[in-house]
Amino acid sequence: MKKPKLFEKVEVDFVLLATVLLILAIGVVMVYSASSYVDLNDPKIHDDMYNFKKQGMFAVLGILILFFIEKVDYHKLKKVTNIIIVITICLLGVVFLFPAINGASRWIQVGPLSLQPSEIAKYAVVLLLARGIEKNGERIKKFFPTVFVYLLVAAFFAGFVYLEKNLSIATVIMVVSIIVIYVGGAKGWQLGAIISSLIPVGFIFILAEPYRLLRLKNFMNPWSAPKTTGYQAIQSLYALGSGGITGVGLGQSRQKCYYIPEPYNDFIFSIIGEELGFIGCVIIIILFLIVIQRGIKIAMHAKDVYGTLLAVGITSVIAIQAMINIAVVTGAIPVTGVPLPFISSGGSALVINLAAMGILLNISSQTTKK
Repeated sequence: MKKPKLFEKVEVDFVLLATVLLILAIGVVMVYSASSYVDLNDPKIHDDMYNFKKQGMFAVLGILILFFIEKVDYHKLKKVTNIIIVITICLLGVVFLFPAINGASRWIQVGPLSLQPSEIAKYAVVLLLARGIEKNGERIKKFFPTVFVYLLVAAFFAGFVYLEKNLSIATVIMVVSIIVIYVGGAKGWQLGAIISSLIPVGFIFILAEPYRLLRLKNFMNPWSAPKTTGYQAIQSLYALGSGGITGVGLGQSRQKCYYIPEPYNDFIFSIIGEELGFIGCVIIIILFLIVIQRGIKIAMHAKDVYGTLLAVGITSVIAIQAMINIAVVTGAIPVTGVPLPFISSGGSALVINLAAMGILLNISSQTTKK
């Protein structure tokens, strides 16, 4: 009699797939609702569906890429990781050749299309760490040189992103890297000591830029600077407060009418709160919690360490960004530029996040039937 296989090909995680597609659909609708007024009154655009069409186009492209990657064995990523790393480093350097936007060099602009390399960097680091930790096995328990080298690799990419005036995404890269390293087998006390030492470093980076320091000072009382550094936080709270329990209705937001800058981007959750109310916000949070829960489950039942670490890294990127974005919008932390995954406007981020979901779904198709 044949022995049953412990691991075998199973169906992809349908709950994860359905949840991501639902969040994506809500995002496309909310991008239209949040951007229509600004786009219609922009003399260069004068088309209320401008951002809606862009987001819809990238959503379709992202879904196609998701289903393609879902069919590719995630172990093949090991062979192309070095290529991805080289391309990512090159792209992170190329951004400095393009004009800065609002004082930050984050985008590669080619005609109407733009690419933010830091979006690739988040996942490139995960790929590199997952492969390295699996290869080194038990050596991950030694701080020198193994854990130290992994942290240096993460710091290299985070530092590159920081130079682009993007401290928030640099922070995401470091936090995700620490999570992956810990799950990979590093000792908790070692990472605890590292995190403790990084806190003062973070304050130094904040002090390095005057606008960051002002944001931190006005965090406790944004009304002390209602027209400058406290403006976005105040308008966001107005939007959330106006929505009440059930919201003012889809498309009926007032804060999107030039009160919140780019309401379809980092502060789109405010518009969701205003138009769909507390109930709409709770639904969005529940959907993200489902994605996180499914990601953790996939990581726990992955067929190997590599799959576990990839799943943990990908899930952590989505989870941390969602938590930071919602915390910023609700005034729980100082204002910082982290988009809400699958919902905020942004073509490159959307496509890259959906591609990452394709990898996660492929891992789910090679897990135990539990």
